[in-house]
Formats: sequence, structure tokens, C-alpha cells
Amino acid sequence: MKVRDLYPLVTTPALFAARDFYVRHFGFEVIFEASWFVYLSGRGEDGARGATIAFMHPDHPSNPPGPESFGGLGLIITIEVSDVASAFEALRAQGAPVIHPLTDEDWGQRRFMTRDPAGLLIDVVEQTAPAPGFWERYPAPAG
Repeated sequence: MKVRDLYPLVTTPALFAARDFYVRHFGFEVIFEASWFVYLSGRGEDGARGATIAFMHPDHPSNPPGPESFGGLGLIITIEVSDVASAFEALRAQGAPVIHPLTDEDWGQRRFMTRDPAGLLIDVVEQTAPAPGFWERYPAPAG
């Protein structure tokens, strides 16, 4: 099997506010939109289609799945960028909520967190060098 795409589909009554959030703050483009469904795509550094995400209204006409809305717990979307400090300043200036401040993590990331209108926690990261010896404390399991 060759997977052509993989994306989260979040059921929320705030699908158009979520659309506007990703378009405004992360430069996503609307690939497809209907009254009950929105499909978005970012662009990679080479201009090709990048990460994708979709939002569906709880009153959608498709079955299954059921119409239950995402409750905001247990899911983090990670968006990797090349300059997280610039992304942090831009999102903060645009009024996006800051849930976790810009932080340098010992495991090798500089990151901050925001939350979209659907309740998704978004971890915006830039890969950095880990602190010396950090990963040696967490060896891979055998087998």
C-alpha cells in the first residue's frame, strides 16, 4: 500500500474559525471547502504541498463516524518550522493565544504552544541540538 496523504480530521462547530486561524497564522491554503467540511494544506519550503488538516462540522452528512465534537484533550499537533522565534513573534503580534512560552528544551527543541479555535493544542517547534547527555538517560528499549 502506498499512502498518498495522512491528516487529522477534527470534528468541531468552529471549522471556519479554525480555517481562518491556520490560513492567517500558518499560511495554509484552502484546498476544498463546503458548508460542513474544510480541507487545508500548508506549503513546504520548496513550495510543494506540505502538511494537511481538515475540519468537519458535527452536523455533517457523512456516516460513519458519529457527529461527536473534539473535546480539546489528548491531542497535540506539532508544526515544525525553520525559525520558531519569528513564528512566535508573528503569532503573538497577530493575537494568537500563547499557551506555553517560547522555551529551549533539553531534548533538542525550541518551541511554544498555541491553541486553535477547535481546541487543538499546537506545538510549534524548531529542532535544535539536545543538551549533552540528555538522550543517554533514555535508552531505546531492547527488542
